[in-house]
Amino acid sequence: MAEDGVIVRLTAAEAQANLPAVLTLCAAGKLRCSEKTRRPSAATIAAVTKALTCRDFYPDQAIAAFAWPLLLQAGALAELAGGRMQLTTRGRAVADKPAVKHLGLLWQRWIARAPIDELSRIEQIKGQRKPNTLTAASKRRQAVARALATVPPGQWVKVDTLFAAMRQNDFSPTVARSDRSIWNLYIADPHYGSLGYAGFHDWTLLEGRYTLCVLFEYAATLGVIDVAYTDPAGARNDFRSNWGTEDLEYLSRYDGLDALRLTDVGVAALGLTDD
Repeated sequence: MAEDGVIVRLTAAEAQANLPAVLTLCAAGKLRCSEKTRRPSAATIAAVTKALTCRDFYPDQAIAAFAWPLLLQAGALAELAGGRMQLTTRGRAVADKPAVKHLGLLWQRWIARAPIDELSRIEQIKGQRKPNTLTAASKRRQAVARALATVPPGQWVKVDTLFAAMRQNDFSPTVARSDRSIWNLYIADPHYGSLGYAGFHDWTLLEGRYTLCVLFEYAATLGVIDVAYTDPAGARNDFRSNWGTEDLEYLSRYDGLDALRLTDVGVAALGLTDD
């Protein structure tokens, strides 16, 4: 649904259809990932995009199509052999009898053992690979999951409202390991564009962008949250004062996420019900 530029996606039913579709691609040997990074190839992203029941969230950005191969790996439903994904015994069992509970289990496994650091998907923030710069992604992921568990089920919540609650209730997914290491992170230029300068690394720019990626790319893909979103261009302007950003339409492909709603899948995945 779309109204006044805001798109609303009810994701649970989509995710229930997409899981077996992606498992089928995997069983057919159509999915490949880098053995070093475990990220899907461009051809794999294209194949998954075509298989998605409602296509991806944006026509020109891979979000769900990028996430699904990684989610299968995190959930031990698939493994890499020579760069090609193949179903595990567990994956074949799920493919034979896919159920909504598997979406919640995939979310839990993503939080516990995701194969990538989601911050790496914010490509405009450079310097992430420098040693001793970033905190452990697993702890950041857990902070986002704890914050999501505080959202009232079935109620739409603005992302900025969630951000405020995360900061107030100590659910912050702190990105930089120290005040010194934050100088390693930069936009455009390692000196002039360093995020270490006062006022250039506000919470929404780092912790907020990380949270947006976890929510939009993984929670929404798995049907844990419904989402309301817009075009990312111009959606957030908190980075505009940083050096080297004048030509950027947005800082991340996730900037358009405006509001979310915890689904029944999410309630179960977060352990908020015994059902």
